[in-house]
Amino acid sequence: MSSELPPGQIAIDGFPRFGLTDYAARYSPDIPPMEIKIYGDVENSFSLTADDLVPLARQDQRSDFHCVTTWTSLDLAWSGVRFRDFYENIVAPKASPKDGATHVVFRSHDGFRARLPLEDLLADDVLLADSLQGQPLCPVHGAPLRLIAPAHYGYKSIKQIKAIEFWTDNTHFRPPALKFMDHPRARVAFEERGLWFPGWLLRYLYRPLVRKTIRLFERTVKE
Repeated sequence: MSSELPPGQIAIDGFPRFGLTDYAARYSPDIPPMEIKIYGDVENSFSLTADDLVPLARQDQRSDFHCVTTWTSLDLAWSGVRFRDFYENIVAPKASPKDGATHVVFRSHDGFRARLPLEDLLADDVLLADSLQGQPLCPVHGAPLRLIAPAHYGYKSIKQIKAIEFWTDNTHFRPPALKFMDHPRARVAFEERGLWFPGWLLRYLYRPLVRKTIRLFERTVKE
């Protein structure tokens, strides 16, 4: 957890359900089964279940969550397994990714998708998380399993993972919104809010949308 906010971020109370407005109504109170497809440029595709993660060491961490639209939720307590341990102990031996399969795509049950380079996912603080604030994840925050990548804007920390793909290039990924809104890395420290425009400029595009979007997502959960 950082002791001060990154450039352009404003701390808010709570941790709202948030995202692209097209996904607001794609909420279900039902938790999907924990079965995640692992495939792509690999020798062997397979499906991951909760039992497969049990042998991995659990990791507890506190980290801030930075949304690209400029809000930050501070000091959230997550628990799960390191993505690095998952990759080294399960993916590498079982799927045998091909040389150069370093473009990782995540797909969610609601149709959202995100990508990150494998080298970023192998950082110490990147988790496959199943617990928040000492409680099992709820549907609002991504049950049964979600990614947590604190060094990256929140849209990379995809919820309700249903597939993880390993590719040798980016041709298999299509951004879920306008292309400029999806940076391949979206690192908070470098204010990589999107493509083509400086991060400080995108603050002024995103910030006026925050309150309205929070209300929209809250309303769809209550309906």
